[in-house]
Amino acid sequence: MSFSPDVTETLARARADLRMGVPVVLTDAAAGVLVLAAETLDLQRLADLHALGGTPVLALTARRAETLKARAYDGDLARVILPPEASLSWILGVADPADDLNMPMKGPLVTQRDGAADLHRLAVVLTKTARLLPAALVLPLSDPAGFAVTHGLTRIDAPRARPLLAAAPAPHPVVSARLPVAAAEAGRLHIFRPEDGGEEHYAFEIGQPDRDKPVLARLHSACFTGDVLGSLKCDCGPQLHGALAQMGEEGAGVLLYLNQEGRGIGLANKMRAYSLQDQGFDTVEANHRLGFEDDERDFRLGAEILKSMGFTSVRLLTNNPRKIAMMEKQGIAVTQRVPLKVGENAHNRAYLATKSAKSGHLL
Repeated sequence: MSFSPDVTETLARARADLRMGVPVVLTDAAAGVLVLAAETLDLQRLADLHALGGTPVLALTARRAETLKARAYDGDLARVILPPEASLSWILGVADPADDLNMPMKGPLVTQRDGAADLHRLAVVLTKTARLLPAALVLPLSDPAGFAVTHGLTRIDAPRARPLLAAAPAPHPVVSARLPVAAAEAGRLHIFRPEDGGEEHYAFEIGQPDRDKPVLARLHSACFTGDVLGSLKCDCGPQLHGALAQMGEEGAGVLLYLNQEGRGIGLANKMRAYSLQDQGFDTVEANHRLGFEDDERDFRLGAEILKSMGFTSVRLLTNNPRKIAMMEKQGIAVTQRVPLKVGENAHNRAYLATKSAKSGHLL
């Protein structure tokens, strides 16, 4: 009998630690490192890090490194060697592009090219999945297991963690209940909880769709600004209500509401991207300057939820071919793409044009 957390539970604990500014330890067969999220670093822990000696590096994605003109010798990753005089503001300035235009010269930045970068890569993935800026301070440890025990830190076994981070967390049904809405009185809301301790996702079922026929379905990513506040910077709110209205008219449908705000980077990072857009960058450029890809969402969750509800084919309400490809790859047949072109206005016209030109949306 053991009450110790398994790897999935330990990863959830590590994400929470990083969000609070608490370091974690990553280990594999040959090495171990101390990891601190750049975004939540404070002066005391920076001083403690320097007191340990050694040469810490700031691990960044290649996207962020490109903006900084830093060489990403590891392909998808750059390990920026921390100068001895590096201050907290300097570290945050390298990690966060908010002041890039005011202070474009961050360097010269020297990046590490020798040695393995696998643990550094995992450190960046952890900051991403914690919805923080994708930047991590990494310092090699001579006795990582002992260091973790001495300081009471969460320790992650990298070989066991990597497959879990690459896989889509299985969403498990929690509860469902009747929920009449303006678009359809015959509505039912299903709650799904992923096994990795992440945010819950929802499926809103209208009517009683025949499981043997393609169901009218929409994969909708959470958008607090558009869905709740009625933001004019995107078309999310109109798409949400347009999809519900069409399902209501047909008398059947399933709307999957996935908590993947800001194309999977979280609301705080989405607001950082909006701030960069105010500086003149488009939505894709803003994501890249932050260190993210164009789209960090995992649509496999939607396919798994549909399967658990008994659906094997859909008529998909979407303008995004990537969603169709993902559904087909995960075993959900897409018999028809149903366009959903709503919500264009003077504030989001350039945003929609960028989605069409750079992300392949059919607008």
